[in-house]
Amino acid sequence: MWIMIAGPYGSGGADAETRQMRLAALNRAALDVLARGHVPVIGVNMALPMIEEAGAARYEEIMMPVSLALAERCDAILRIGDESAGADAEVARIQGAGGTVFTDLAQIPEATP
Repeated sequence: MWIMIAGPYGSGGADAETRQMRLAALNRAALDVLARGHVPVIGVNMALPMIEEAGAARYEEIMMPVSLALAERCDAILRIGDESAGADAEVARIQGAGGTVFTDLAQIPEATP
């Protein structure tokens, strides 16, 4: 399965250090999903290089549209962390497409070859 990892990144006006810690948590969860034999996907990781190139002023124009478009192509989502309107929107997008929502890594089955 392609499994999106969704959690807070910039929620609550997070400062740079908090955003880095949150991104690290998303990436650690992605490694765990990969270890179960699935393809982990993180919207922030896809959007940030484009935002860096375009400039921070275009953050809103890029971040969620890219993340939500990516969510539409995933089979499931792992929702981690605290409150996040963006992560909740990703969950809603996957649910709307009939995908599975996991709230704990233990819920994700091992992939079969």
